[in-house]
Amino acid sequence: MRADARRNRDRIVEVARMLFRTKGYDAVSMDEVSKAAEVGTGTLYRHFPTKEDLYDAVLEAWAERVNSAVERALTLEAPAREQLKAWLTAYAAMLTEHKGAAARITAALGDPGSPFAAKCQTYLGANQRVIDALAPALRPGVEAMQISRLVGGVAAVADNSEIPADAVASMLAIVADGLLAPEGASRPQLVS
Repeated sequence: MRADARRNRDRIVEVARMLFRTKGYDAVSMDEVSKAAEVGTGTLYRHFPTKEDLYDAVLEAWAERVNSAVERALTLEAPAREQLKAWLTAYAAMLTEHKGAAARITAALGDPGSPFAAKCQTYLGANQRVIDALAPALRPGVEAMQISRLVGGVAAVADNSEIPADAVASMLAIVADGLLAPEGASRPQLVS
């Protein structure tokens, strides 16, 4: 890609990120993005044929951030509950960075035809890493999809309301406690 084309693409993505964050996905038009980015509509559509393609580009950096957040949570020198809460908090925060993203991504979970399928797979993979690392402390049968939907639900509520951060933290602590095995509960042994 030529340098000027790369600059245009980067500018479009940055402007779209700002617009999606402040107004939400549904409230932003492609025409508004092209005007705010100061590029022609042809340039916009050459880089991003659909609004979903543009949104996907805006969300692309999330995958790297998700993996870093999981790593940070799992390397904390803390009990499993604190590691889990650190991950759930980071996950919810990432989902609520762009207005409407929490509901949109959570609704797309399990839909391979969704334009957000790759992002959903990244989150599911991250939750599976958490399950694998914290398995001895978790209830039997916890699944990555369950964690994704539970945290996505909390994040969607936070995204669409004015609830304070401490209320969100309290809800995420309840989710964490529900995922953890009860104190003193023995985990069934796997038979080889």
